[in-house]
Amino acid sequence: MSALVIDGHPNPDSLTAALARRYTDAHGDARLLALRELDFDPISHFGYRGDQPLEPDLADALDAVFAADRIVVATPTWWASTPALLKGFFDRILLPKVTYRYRSNGLPEGLLTGRTGRVIITSDTPRWILPLTGDTAAKQISANTLSFCGIRPVRTMRFTNVRHASEATRTGWLERVAKAAGRDRASGGAVAGTQDAALLNQEHRRV
Repeated sequence: MSALVIDGHPNPDSLTAALARRYTDAHGDARLLALRELDFDPISHFGYRGDQPLEPDLADALDAVFAADRIVVATPTWWASTPALLKGFFDRILLPKVTYRYRSNGLPEGLLTGRTGRVIITSDTPRWILPLTGDTAAKQISANTLSFCGIRPVRTMRFTNVRHASEATRTGWLERVAKAAGRDRASGGAVAGTQDAALLNQEHRRV
């Protein structure tokens, strides 16, 4: 099972970036996409009402999304959400009629079905506080972004209280991610509806 690992942290020396690299290395059939290395405008200047062609790096990223069996998103929690870099990436490539559409009854339909997801999320907030705050960043990515586009199931790994974590703790987290990558690779499975996905993949070049 191939995987696309999206590293949404602007800092290559961050724990989030290290977790993304560890997952990629341990998986054996994964591509790492570090958003900080891409050349693109994260602002959707016209919303979905105007023409803003995808930059080459974004077109390549969207191709990679369609080619992968599993989508992995690694991100820190900033202000109960994600960094602007990751949010802008989602805004630009998760396009209507490409990754989702609305049916005649007005209900949304994800177009990335047949893929599974994993979210690797870090935060300085202690874990016991998450139920009080609503765990908003994790829900935003897993339910309101990946699942909305048809990627299911989405599993979430949370690494909390990061600023107080010892080196031994961080090393243990890296090993947890490596083991998860191995399980994901072993789970097998193929992308359902590959032919439809290929047709939809062509659509983004006309949006």
